[in-house]
Amino acid sequence: MRISLREVREGDLASFFVFMSDPESVRTAAFTSEDPTDRHAFDAYWRRVLADRSVVMRTVVADGVVVGNAGAYGRPDDRQVTYWIDRAHWGRGLATAALRALLDVVPDRPLHARAAADNTGSRRVLEKCGFAVTGSDHGYARARGEDTDELLFTLPG
Repeated sequence: MRISLREVREGDLASFFVFMSDPESVRTAAFTSEDPTDRHAFDAYWRRVLADRSVVMRTVVADGVVVGNAGAYGRPDDRQVTYWIDRAHWGRGLATAALRALLDVVPDRPLHARAAADNTGSRRVLEKCGFAVTGSDHGYARARGEDTDELLFTLPG
């Protein structure tokens, strides 16, 4: 599959909501919104994201189909990357391709990322894109209802 990134459109949000409220995806991500099934909160969140000029957020399109999103946010000294791919498309290299494309759009370095320690898919994506584990954390993961280990990643400058 061939991927591209484009500006987020209002019409993309319905797909994002479906992807980001999928129970298995949410559990895998672990550190999510308080209630991923709350459409009102989801819409309010995306209004804030899209209004914030410091956030770079893109829709991931594979062969003409919206399959997720990827972005960068945060203070200049602590820019974080994020990505979410529809579970129906996991295991096809789309998250890696999307993150690589995002790294071309976002020149800031260093960049940082976080992933649940047991989220091997996300860990592989980050490592394939040049991120290295630089620390760990332990905190409450709403999606799991329990404390969960987290890995911290950095893409150096």
